[in-house]
Amino acid sequence: MQERKSSFQQLDFSLLFFLFVLMCISLVAIYSGTNEAIYNVDQSFFVRRQIIWFGIGIILMLAAMSIDYELFKNFSVPLYAVGMVLLVLVHFIGESRLGAQRWLNVGGIFSFQPSEFVKIFVLIALAHLLYKISKTPREKSFKADCIVVGKVLAVGMPPFAFILVQPDLGTSLVIGAIMFSMIVLSGVTYRMIGLLVGMVVSSIAFLIWLHNNFFHLFNMIIKDHQLRRIYAWLDPAANISDEGYQLYHALQGIGAGQLYGSGFIQGAKTQSGMIPELHTDFIFTVIGEEFGFVGATILIVVYFLLLYRMIIIAFTCNNTFGSYLVAGTIGLIVFQVFQNIGMTIGLMPITGLALPFISYGGSALMTNMIAIGIVLNVNIRTKHYMFGEED
Repeated sequence: MQERKSSFQQLDFSLLFFLFVLMCISLVAIYSGTNEAIYNVDQSFFVRRQIIWFGIGIILMLAAMSIDYELFKNFSVPLYAVGMVLLVLVHFIGESRLGAQRWLNVGGIFSFQPSEFVKIFVLIALAHLLYKISKTPREKSFKADCIVVGKVLAVGMPPFAFILVQPDLGTSLVIGAIMFSMIVLSGVTYRMIGLLVGMVVSSIAFLIWLHNNFFHLFNMIIKDHQLRRIYAWLDPAANISDEGYQLYHALQGIGAGQLYGSGFIQGAKTQSGMIPELHTDFIFTVIGEEFGFVGATILIVVYFLLLYRMIIIAFTCNNTFGSYLVAGTIGLIVFQVFQNIGMTIGLMPITGLALPFISYGGSALMTNMIAIGIVLNVNIRTKHYMFGEED
């Protein structure tokens, strides 16, 4: 017997509320992080533009909600193909900025970063792939797990590699996080998950060994600018004149915030203009310095509650394809939050990933809003049964 509810009744208002709170935090932090002297704009310039981006993002979120997510199966291959074509175009005719070739210019009117949208395309393609695998009976064996992981890697690694050579390590790692989260949900054994984690750890250990013993080979894999970022991450004070400058001052600012922070627009570091990209990649510094440990904790709790609601949606969905879509979205957002906050406080190397729903920007924000729209789509179309479930 099915319990009937309207789409509006099944809309997850808790998730929308947490998203709204993040939007409010974003506008406050961006306003405070805008230095008029550096950017040569008034204090509210980026806030006004961010409101526009939020408006576009909400429209895209509603669009992602309006189409039955079951139809995404029909478009998974075309979308993936479009994404790969865009990445190839970036590789050959992409626009370069700050040593990275990541953008496509459209008629000189605007530029966009295809890798941001490829995240969604890969998410949908992997969800469809694992859905088809789940419909085929398979034995619980290491060989069967290898086949599943092999197919996931066959889909995920091409965009991972193209994005990595742009170079954009952060976004490529997001693709990796999406792949890993879906593999975990696919039902492979803990042995396989442990093997994958072990392979990642072994790869890092191998790179360290290469660095110490065969640096010329190591330098073929890790480029000079990437290595400088690693050195700066390990010892920002010793590299303050180079790549460590941003992190060193960010750590000082966050540390100065202490428990309650210095107050709105009162941060010594954030208002001095000493920290580049403060309203984008290093937006967490503003929150940490001006609102202290309490403000930073509130932000992290809101993220936790947002992700908790998404986990509930994934587990209550009685459609395997829908569960995979939500699982991929969780991996997408969790990694970005962990990486961005981690790099700001020195736990992770600097990769240039935006803080979801908080950092100023268009492409990343729109991608995350589409992802939230997909999660809400799955939720409003989940049928609840009193006796049993149906796929």
